[in-house]
Amino acid sequence: MNRRLQLADGAGRPAAGAAGGRQPGSDPGPQPDLAQPDLAQPDLGRPDLRQRLAPAPGTGPSGLLDDANRAIIEALQRDGRLAYGTIAEEVGLSEAAVRRRVQRLREAGVMQIVAVTDPLQLGFHRQAMVGVRVEGDVRQVAESLSDLDEVDYVVMCAGSFDLLVEVVCEDDDALFHLLNDSFRSIPGVRGTESFVYLKLAKQTYSWGTR
Repeated sequence: MNRRLQLADGAGRPAAGAAGGRQPGSDPGPQPDLAQPDLAQPDLGRPDLRQRLAPAPGTGPSGLLDDANRAIIEALQRDGRLAYGTIAEEVGLSEAAVRRRVQRLREAGVMQIVAVTDPLQLGFHRQAMVGVRVEGDVRQVAESLSDLDEVDYVVMCAGSFDLLVEVVCEDDDALFHLLNDSFRSIPGVRGTESFVYLKLAKQTYSWGTR
């Protein structure tokens, strides 16, 4: 239910011993020389692969979002437990090349691979989105709110509120104490409005790449 406990690109649950090579959520172990090109072992049945998957300058953060990385991300968005070997067959690279690419995407902050949980199943029975109005530096207030354990999502925005903050609490009493004792004690918080979640209508992480 909690769409904010996801990976940044939408990939889902961590690996759990599936066949087909080491999995993205596992320890990659010793890494090959990153100076070696990823396309050292292209699929021989696809002779145009080297040209098609060559990184295009300025595409995405640090030039990481070439066609091969986009395909890897989209595969992990469909199933975050996919083994490196399975992804390698799909995108036409070697397993080692996929492993290196996934590691670089994670280190660059392009994506995370985490367990997406249902808060209700873990004892957190109250979720809410809190709109926060701020006086002064919005960034400082956002940083202070981000330090709260109950907060899993903070975004600075335009409109009626300066910040939107998603919180996960055990119950209504815990939500009350969070708002009254924590939110309103932060310098710069001028007002809050809470939108309590009743039912989840849609949640997806498979938006692909652009």
